Amino acid sequence: MTAMRKITYRDAVREALREALVRDERVFLMGEDVGRYGGAYACSKGLLEEFGEERIRDTPLSESGFTGTGVGAALGGMRPIVEIMTVNFSLLALDQIVNTAATFRHMSGGQFSVPLVIRMATGAGRQLAAQHSHSLECWFAHVPGIRVLSPATVADARGMLWTSLQDPDPVVIFEHASLYNDEGELPAEGDLACDIDRAAIRRAGKDASIITYSGSLKKALAAAETLASEGIDSEVIDLRSLRPLDDETILDSVAKTKRAVIVDEGWRTGSLSAEIAARIGEKAFFDLDAPVERLCSEEVPIPYPKHLEEAATPQSEGIVRAVRKVLRK
Repeated sequence: MTAMRKITYRDAVREALREALVRDERVFLMGEDVGRYGGAYACSKGLLEEFGEERIRDTPLSESGFTGTGVGAALGGMRPIVEIMTVNFSLLALDQIVNTAATFRHMSGGQFSVPLVIRMATGAGRQLAAQHSHSLECWFAHVPGIRVLSPATVADARGMLWTSLQDPDPVVIFEHASLYNDEGELPAEGDLACDIDRAAIRRAGKDASIITYSGSLKKALAAAETLASEGIDSEVIDLRSLRPLDDETILDSVAKTKRAVIVDEGWRTGSLSAEIAARIGEKAFFDLDAPVERLCSEEVPIPYPKHLEEAATPQSEGIVRAVRKVLRK
């Protein structure tokens, strides 16, 4: 029997970073406060002392500048990991990510690739108000040429990074900031790399499919437990990869349960939930026994007060109500 150990999401990210730095001398980490401060969320604490300033690089407060540097380093044969402090600040680097990193393979006729990993915190739940709390994953998932990942568990936080570094094209990893203190179990030894192509069924069920990702996964699982006490058996799907989406897992689940509830912390208009609902409508319409239900953040900037922040974002109680609605209960 494999020995297990308990670890936080934050420490899982740190372990993944350290493993990558040890295994491949081309890997280096760069971003604001990743060195002496240990990272805005303490994910790189201690790495500067172990690996030195050449491989743990504190940068100026210029997302466009250091992301562009990462693109150049990747083109030059390195394997950079760029940390952007929060998704809201990534907007300052959109030109480098969308116009440069994502297009290089296409515009060079396949001659060049950009093996770059960009990590950033996302999501609400920490009372950091409108400029630090939004979920903009859908914006990146819209763009061809990049892979978009969203680890919702400790195991995925630990295992996705090394797999991403093997990808010859840019990978953007969104870490929900409310998850950093969460704990989970990992094997004490062995290869912890994980699949970044497939969604995961976190709870099997037969009555309704709850499709979600990132920080909403634990809310969906909590809702499923509440529903189970009422005799409703929900299946919970963790998307994991937001681009490309794993249509097969989603459609197989809907074909089984006949009902779908999509939980997305992004805004409803033009959201990832809308894309998933459209695909279900296009490919599984005749499997459905009820319209697809979507639960998203309210169409307002994320408020600062805790009670308003909670009211503006999907919560377990709302997921329970949405499942009851598709079951007409």
